[in-house]
Amino acid sequence: MSPVDGAQAGRPLVASGPTSNPWLGIFAAAMKWTGILAALLAVAALAVAGSPGLGSALFGWALVIAFSGVSLLIVHVVGRDNPHGAMAMFALIYIVKVVLFAAVLFLIGRPAWLDGTWFFASALGTVVVWQIAEIRAFSRIRFQLYDDEPRDTPATPTPVKGEKDA
Repeated sequence: MSPVDGAQAGRPLVASGPTSNPWLGIFAAAMKWTGILAALLAVAALAVAGSPGLGSALFGWALVIAFSGVSLLIVHVVGRDNPHGAMAMFALIYIVKVVLFAAVLFLIGRPAWLDGTWFFASALGTVVVWQIAEIRAFSRIRFQLYDDEPRDTPATPTPVKGEKDA
């Protein structure tokens, strides 16, 4: 490639490797977009319903990001040691997260200050935006599938069908 095509002059062109800390990158992207949504909803809630609306909108946002953030943190910890097991853990945690979220809502009940409309709008909007941000960020992650290091040992022949492995 030439500098006109995008390569930097004087630097070799090398293949990129896997994304470092992919789950933290997903968390950062999701926090950015849900934070923008929370700010917009907080301003609207304050203007329409006053401080109860503001508190309800922020509480809905905080509850969703707490559960979603913890799940990404757990997947980050598991993914460092077992990248292939991270996706299975992500699916398991998603189910647990939904059940715990419902349990928390039932256990705390509905406080007197909570404006249900703003809480629901904020929580639902945050879940939708968080999921979109996660999917978008995940689609840009690079996972390394093959080892880039050359092997020093000769390749082992592929067994022929019917031949016993020794």
